[in-house]
Amino acid sequence: MSKSLKVKKPRKPMLERFPFTWFPFTLLRAFIYFIIDMYHLARNHVERSVRLQLVLTFSACFGAALLFYGVSSALFGQINKGTVIDYTMGIERIDNEARNLVRILEPPSYEDEIVAEEPVAPSEVAVERIPEPGIVQHHATEPGSPGHPPDTQMEDDPNKRRQDDYENRLRSFTSNVKRLAANEKFKIVVTDLYGKVVFRSENAPEMYVDVHSVIRNAMDTRNDFRDSRTEFSSFYPVTYNNQKSYLVVTGIPQPHISYVKGQSPISMLSALGVFIFLFYFMTQRKMRYLEELAGGLRIISTGNLDHRVVERSRDELGSLARDMNQMVSELQLKMEEERRAERLKNELVTNVSHDLRTPLTLIMGYLRLLHDKNYESPEQAAGYVSIAYSKAEKLKGLIDDLFEYTKLSNQDVPLHKRGVVLNEVLEQLLEEYVTLSEEEKLTLIRSIPQDKLIVQVDVDKIIRVFDNLLSNAIKYSPKPGVISVGLAQDKQHAVVRISNKADALTREELELLFDRFYRIDPARGSTTGGSGLGLAIAKSIVESHNGQIWAESDDGDIHFYVKLKLVS
Repeated sequence: MSKSLKVKKPRKPMLERFPFTWFPFTLLRAFIYFIIDMYHLARNHVERSVRLQLVLTFSACFGAALLFYGVSSALFGQINKGTVIDYTMGIERIDNEARNLVRILEPPSYEDEIVAEEPVAPSEVAVERIPEPGIVQHHATEPGSPGHPPDTQMEDDPNKRRQDDYENRLRSFTSNVKRLAANEKFKIVVTDLYGKVVFRSENAPEMYVDVHSVIRNAMDTRNDFRDSRTEFSSFYPVTYNNQKSYLVVTGIPQPHISYVKGQSPISMLSALGVFIFLFYFMTQRKMRYLEELAGGLRIISTGNLDHRVVERSRDELGSLARDMNQMVSELQLKMEEERRAERLKNELVTNVSHDLRTPLTLIMGYLRLLHDKNYESPEQAAGYVSIAYSKAEKLKGLIDDLFEYTKLSNQDVPLHKRGVVLNEVLEQLLEEYVTLSEEEKLTLIRSIPQDKLIVQVDVDKIIRVFDNLLSNAIKYSPKPGVISVGLAQDKQHAVVRISNKADALTREELELLFDRFYRIDPARGSTTGGSGLGLAIAKSIVESHNGQIWAESDDGDIHFYVKLKLVS
């Protein structure tokens, strides 16, 4: 008993088995697709534009040069490192110490108006209860001693608290002044509004200060940030001993030594060299392609129209190469057409000379016989006259055909178009050829539909086309034989077909049938063909009506087709 085979289903792709339908993953995938689409769009634009390629190349080379300049500047800067002495930090230190002293002296109401730049260290504002010489000291009795008021009385007396707070700040101010004078060698003085010193540090000998000069020195130094080690004074208004005063802190700023990277022209020159090298290297391919195009033009200019340049890109240079190849192809085609026209012109002269010379020679020969009376009887003379006249008619027909073909080729013949029923035109024309075909032992077979097919044509010219085709069919058909004429509708066109038996022809021979003076018989005997302009005239007439005419050969039959547009 056979077991049923289980068909294994193919595994689904990863994206189908795990379709990231959650919102964050869907948004991320859409963003990734958007980035990819934008990348392809930008790439296509860049590939199609030489200008964008040059802009990107220049940007890349410039960025690489800047990067190299930064690296080389850092390298040569370390080698050519210079030393810079700056006194700005020392000046700021003096000014900050002066601000700290102002914060100690000023009451809380004034402290809010001063913008602190650096916080005061706790050690600097700590209150030291060390009596200082020259300062009026206010000694407070210890609690519990005689004359000491009770604690509750001190707490309730605001004047007492304010006085104690001021004494504490004054002691802290004195302690900080002593520290700055001893450690930092700063000279600190407090003057009244007129410049008289009311307080000074131990290292300050001045008894009077020119306030105007101090203010100018302080402002000039702050604005200029002097880079030389000169004495600097920081000046602030304060309240000292309940009097408006000026605080002047003077000191020599300490230098700050820093190292700066040196400058070297080698960095700039090397960056410029990197830019030039990269730009030359990245544009070398395009320049080589330009040289290739220029070389191709030089080869083409020498007359070698078989040379083609290679399309290596999709930008303007590729378009230039494509246009060059198209130009050369069109030029080659035109030159071939000119050579062919020249060849046909030479053939025309040769053929016309041959076709005119043969009947003209015969006419002159018979006329000479008549002129010399070289005939035996009047009947023989009449025969000579008849032969000369027939040859003259043939000569006139050849000249007429040649003249008409020339006019049709130059489009000098006006067309008098009108709407006609093509069925009726063919019926009337075939009736005229019934007797001639019977004399030539040929049978005409018609296949013309009852539906009227109306075309806008010049009737006389179109009749000339069908007359030439029917004449050729009668002339070249084997006797006895059959000539079939058919009419059919092909969408918006009417197609006429004229067929007869003939030797099989190649495709090249079928295309040459409509050339002027072309005959299949190379001997070009007068008995094997006419002027050789019939089919060429027919082609010119059909093309002037915006129609088509062509020939086909199969199974020993040759078919001529004429396609004309129907009136809608």
